[in-house]
Amino acid sequence: QRAYPKAHLLGCSTAGEISGTQVLDESLVATAIQFEHTALHGVRIKLKKGMSDFQAGELLAQELGKEGLVHVLVLSRGVNVNGSDLVAGLIRHLPPHITVTGGLSGDGTRFQETLIVWEGKPETESIAVLGFYSKRLRVSYGSLGGWETFGPKRLITRSAGNVLYELDGKLALPMYKAYLGEHAQGLPATGLLFPLCLLTPDGSEPVVRTILSVNEAQQSITFAGDLPEGMYARFMRANFDQLVDGAVGAAKTSYQPIRSSPDLAVLISCVGRKLVLKQHIDEEVKGVRAVLGERAVLTGFYSYGEISPFTPGATCKLHNQTMTITTFSER
Repeated sequence: QRAYPKAHLLGCSTAGEISGTQVLDESLVATAIQFEHTALHGVRIKLKKGMSDFQAGELLAQELGKEGLVHVLVLSRGVNVNGSDLVAGLIRHLPPHITVTGGLSGDGTRFQETLIVWEGKPETESIAVLGFYSKRLRVSYGSLGGWETFGPKRLITRSAGNVLYELDGKLALPMYKAYLGEHAQGLPATGLLFPLCLLTPDGSEPVVRTILSVNEAQQSITFAGDLPEGMYARFMRANFDQLVDGAVGAAKTSYQPIRSSPDLAVLISCVGRKLVLKQHIDEEVKGVRAVLGERAVLTGFYSYGEISPFTPGATCKLHNQTMTITTFSER
């Protein structure tokens, strides 16, 4: 801050860090970004008791000036959060053509406390956004998973926001544990290996939800985003090759609108992918590099949730278990 007093210092705690094609743990990754034709405006909010994530999203969006705005990057607390509500609040007060990408901060596989770094200081219970204002900045994005569904469709018969109580009229947690088998002993961390797939009524791209916590007393499961009653869901499991292919697919989606190597690519991938790929985790990042080219600076982190439209022109949503890529280029 002494060297660059006008710089925005924005970051978060993670479940793993990405620097180039390296994937690191318990490290600090800093990326210095300088724009020639782009102005920035940052806003952060500390959540007060009783404030919902939807309200926080609304307040953040309202604080951003709209003239010249082309993109919004958001970093949020990663536990005790409803990411779906946060996204809904943000986009409610943004012009339809403004894109939003970002992610939920992480805490390894501990799921205890996450931090947002705002102007160089770590904070709990915070959400921050950075608005980009430019006529020459090109922003592109892509988000894909690579998980496969198994088992029958299950009707969500009782839920409240992002808390799931019943599937097909039966308690959700015992059913989920039965699917996990021996992995159930490691919940909630092992739940990252078996996310839930929400089947959309219109048949569009399904949305994946990952576990944040379980409540043994209520026999319920808390996910990172909403699980509306009346929707159908299926359990999911990992496929090694498909996960890497998903990362490559996200890179190709982000590359198509610009058709050239970007200046910067921010990679936000889910901690669940890291648990599956293990020592091979760098393969998904190397796959992204192969698509975006050597010129692009790659930076990012492993998260508890990713925020992005699936494809250009689609609605922004909270995702889980995806590789989400946002690219920036000044032309």
